[in-house]
Parts: sequence; C-alpha cells; structure tokens
Amino acid sequence: MAYRGKLGFLAMAAVLLVILYLFIDAGSNWDYVLPRRLKKILAIMLTGAAIAFSTVVFQTITNNRILTPSMIGLDSLYLLVQTSVVYLFGATTLTMMNSNVQFLISVGAMILFAGVLYKFLFRKEGQHIYFLLLVGFIFGTLFSNLSSFMEMLIDPNEFMVVQDRMFASFNNINTDLLLISFLVVLATAVYFMKYAKFLDVLSLGKEHAVNLGIPYDLVVKRLLIIVAVLISISTALVGPITFLGLLVVNIVHQFIQTYRHTYLISGSILVSVIALAGGQLIVERVFTFSTTLSVIINFIGGVYFIYLLLKENKSW
Repeated sequence: MAYRGKLGFLAMAAVLLVILYLFIDAGSNWDYVLPRRLKKILAIMLTGAAIAFSTVVFQTITNNRILTPSMIGLDSLYLLVQTSVVYLFGATTLTMMNSNVQFLISVGAMILFAGVLYKFLFRKEGQHIYFLLLVGFIFGTLFSNLSSFMEMLIDPNEFMVVQDRMFASFNNINTDLLLISFLVVLATAVYFMKYAKFLDVLSLGKEHAVNLGIPYDLVVKRLLIIVAVLISISTALVGPITFLGLLVVNIVHQFIQTYRHTYLISGSILVSVIALAGGQLIVERVFTFSTTLSVIINFIGGVYFIYLLLKENKSW
C-alpha cells in the first residue's frame, strides 16, 4: 500500500471513530449531547496533534525512537506546580482559581523552565543533545520527588484534588482554553514550517546534517522550543499522557515505513486521534468512567515501551 493510501486508511479510521463518538447513543438530546461531545473531540484532536507532532520532531532530533519529550521533565514540573499551589494555599485555591489563570501559570512555568534549560545548556557551541536529556531527566526526577514529598504532608482530602490533576481528563474542557490552545498551536505550526525542510536530513544524525550544510545548533534550538511549547499546551490543557507519543509514533514508523516526515507527522497525528477517541469511547462505554484515559494509554504504552527495549536488546 502506497504512503498516501495508508494515510487515507488512517484518516478514514479517525473520521469514523470521531463520528461514532459524537453520535453513539445520542438519542433525542442533541442540544445537550453534541456540544459536550464536540468539546471533548476538539480537545482530543488538539492534544493528539500536539503530542504526536512534538514527539516526531523530538525523536528526529535525538535520533532515538524510544525517547519522548517527557524526558525534559515538563510533565513532572506541571504536577509540581499543581501540588505546590495546594500545599501553599490549600485545595480551595486551586479549585476556585480561574481556569485561564491556571492554564497560563502552568504553561508559563513549563515554557520558562524549558527556555532557561536551553539557554544554559546551549551557551557553548556543539553541546550534545544527550546532555540536555540527562539534565532534563535529573530535573524531572527532582520535581517528581518534591511533588511526592508535598503530597505526603498535605491533608488526604486535599490530596484527592492533586490526584485528579495527575491523570489526563477530557471532561469539562473550558472552551476558552480550547481557543487559546488552538491559536498557540496554530502559530507554532506556522513557525515550524520554516524548519520543516530540515527534518529529513536531521534524521541522518548530527554529523551527516552538518556535512550537508544544515545549521545544526540553530535548527535544533528552534525545534526544541517548538517541542516545549506544544507539550506545555497539551499538558496544561488536559494533563500528562506520558506514553502516547511513544506509542503512536512507533506504530506509524512500522505501518508507513518511510523516512519522510511529511507522512510521519500526518500519520502520527491521525493515529493519536484514533487512540484518544477510541480510548475515550472505551472509558465511557466499557469502564463507565471508572478509570481515566491516561491510565489506559500509559498501560498500553508502557507495555509497548518494554517491547521496544527487548527488541532493541535482541538487535544488539
């Protein structure tokens, strides 16, 4: 099957799942059901696109298909921000805080952290990308441990509020946040178009990219900023979904089997929408909201991650 044919198949599957989610058991309550479901689907499409897009770019930069942008520590920082607010000001402050303010604080903290990290680590020319990952992983562990420490000190009832923020949820999405997120993601995508032509060459590795005339350090810095913005937006909008990017991007690599990022990014976005829409259907229709979508995605993604590690180990 040609690349376009495979993308067409994925697009049809995504559209069918979206239609099924919107209209299944709608009954005669169209005025109530459709607006609520439409907000969820829009959030699913936006989040899926941001995570898949950023993961493809990140794996191309690192030249490693088992790494995800969560390695930088942004997910852990998001949880630290939520936990710190509850620890310092109480759960009431977090629940009563304006959702737009919460969104801006979370996104601002994550982008600021990524910017400071890039600034200090890329002061010297030729700094290796894996050094960035190492420092990001260390900070992520620090943020996670600080969050765990504060969670042990707060009241158990307040911990329930923090626990809700630990898992991604597409329920009760604020329409204003959807609009803001869409505009930021759209602006980021437009900015990305300037550097999209470099991705196919960057996938060959740093040495080959430099030999072929790519301004490697400049391009990588700009692409990492794009990754940080997209992950910050998706995490602040619905919460962390750690293994989604790893899962969908590797599935697309195996399904499409091409190096061309035009197909890889498009296919990853479609598979991400399929995974999230299908997962949300399972959460609502099979588990009747007794679990969250991120639990299902992270479970499947974690198993798949172990499979990838074992597969790579055998290849060595």
